[in-house]
Amino acid sequence: MDPRYLQLAKQLIRYSTALKKGEKILLDLVDTPEEMAIALIREVRASKAEPFLRLGSNRLSRELLMGATDDQYGATAKHLLNEMKDMDAYLTIRGSHNINETGDVPARQMGLATKHLRKVMDHRIKKTKWCVLRWPTPAMAQQAGMSTEAFEDFYFEVCLLDYKALLPAMNALKKAMDKTDQVHILGNGTDLKFSIKDIPAIVSGGNYNVPDGEVFTAPVKNSVEGVIAYNAPTIYRGIAFDGITLTFEKGKIVKAVAAGGKTKELNKILDSDAGARFVGEFAIGFHPLVREPMRDILFDEKIAGSFHFTPGQAYEEADNGNRSTVHWDMVNIQRKDYGGGEIYFDGKLLRKDGKFLPKNLQKLNG
Repeated sequence: MDPRYLQLAKQLIRYSTALKKGEKILLDLVDTPEEMAIALIREVRASKAEPFLRLGSNRLSRELLMGATDDQYGATAKHLLNEMKDMDAYLTIRGSHNINETGDVPARQMGLATKHLRKVMDHRIKKTKWCVLRWPTPAMAQQAGMSTEAFEDFYFEVCLLDYKALLPAMNALKKAMDKTDQVHILGNGTDLKFSIKDIPAIVSGGNYNVPDGEVFTAPVKNSVEGVIAYNAPTIYRGIAFDGITLTFEKGKIVKAVAAGGKTKELNKILDSDAGARFVGEFAIGFHPLVREPMRDILFDEKIAGSFHFTPGQAYEEADNGNRSTVHWDMVNIQRKDYGGGEIYFDGKLLRKDGKFLPKNLQKLNG
């Protein structure tokens, strides 16, 4: 067994989910090698906890989704929720041999399944210790423009970062966000203003996602005004998008445009429900080793010098009251090599061209 599997399993069980003696953890593995499952099961047992295993396949999920019905996914959600209620912790690793596997699933079927499964996700987020990560595949290496071997090396280096070393600076950023009312973001094609007053900021340092490296909150729901031009490519519900620009009035997306003739598909997603046109998350990303986008949000939202501004559902920990079946982390990179940009907190420049200016935050500059 690759020794890095053992290192990653130890970090995920001992640190990310902080599993304790006697606790139950659901290992939900999709297109992930059996060897990694074995490493996780052994590490859970070494922690004197109880492992439970569910194996999945993206191709099989697509086949189920193509003919999704209310009865089918209502029953599925019921069974999965009962299982989740019996767990103390949840860990999912999701491989992907084809990032567009669900790209041809009809929007109605995808929305139907998402609506039913949302209650399972909500319980998992609110009631368990959880962590989500990807698995490196040749498809992901291709997305990143790297060889399979080089990408695997990159993956394990990024995932095994010493997140604890960043916690003091992350906590300082949280403190700054908690004190802030008005945020103003400027950049190429972007002039955005909103409030984050009285909405808690949350430190995410290897305990929710791996790779990790962000502090997130949410805008006051109706406060967002202006325009944002996202410069990182994205993929949502199996559909690839580039060059998304959103215009806001009183918190709502009143205009949404995507390059490459994808505006219609973009607006179809944003019309999924009333909450999809409001924003549920604002986060600042700073993983020092994640530099370039690869259409994988667990990596892209952590890019050094980036922020993401997320249409859809708010997290309970930083709740602005927005509810939606959509949660779409769209990313803007503000480093000089991506055109630069500025973030102001209550009129004071916090970050310029992807670099934090206050001394107590500079360890997040990588």
